[in-house]
Amino acid sequence: MAKELWLSALAALLAFAPAQAAWAQTAAPAAQAADDDDGDDAAPAADDDDGDDDDDAGAASHRGAMVPPASGLTIPPGSELMPASALNGDQIGLPPVSLSSQIVTPLVIGSDDDPYAISAKDFYLRAGQAYRWDMVSEGNVEYKLHAPDFFRNVWMNQIVISDREIHMAGPPAWLEYDAKGPITVQFQTIRPGRYDWYVEGLEGDREMRGTITVVP
Repeated sequence: MAKELWLSALAALLAFAPAQAAWAQTAAPAAQAADDDDGDDAAPAADDDDGDDDDDAGAASHRGAMVPPASGLTIPPGSELMPASALNGDQIGLPPVSLSSQIVTPLVIGSDDDPYAISAKDFYLRAGQAYRWDMVSEGNVEYKLHAPDFFRNVWMNQIVISDREIHMAGPPAWLEYDAKGPITVQFQTIRPGRYDWYVEGLEGDREMRGTITVVP
């Protein structure tokens, strides 16, 4: 008796299976068509531009915000006596934090008329922001530009010279200019602090130096 009941159930199952398969084959295209027409498709992949345009380091079309030197910001009087962590990037007028690298106004050392001229002395950046900075020689003498504490306290992505990239596991000792032109440094700031930059071997009226202040 049990064997007869088992055989009857198996026969019923086999009889139903073709109809079920046919229904599934008919329903699947219909469901796919409905999904295509209901306007509720998944969003396209987000733009994967992460701001790390390593191959066009000097491109003017780069979308990052421009960061002015200190003269273009609202720096409180006497702030040089305060720790950098006491300042605020929003209050002094720095661009908002972004995923794309921001462009720092070039630091230009020297000129045809004055080999000891500098375009700006002091710069302010935000901690945790990626930057791209052209450090340019326009003078007719050799320069060795140092910023040791600054270079040690940023994550250095790369240095670009005439479309040639230098990738490092540590900071550079200095940037040396034997001819006119830019050296582009690409980095991300890590922690607040006030750091000196200077050109080696110059004193008095010929001194070329300034500060890079990283604020929260």
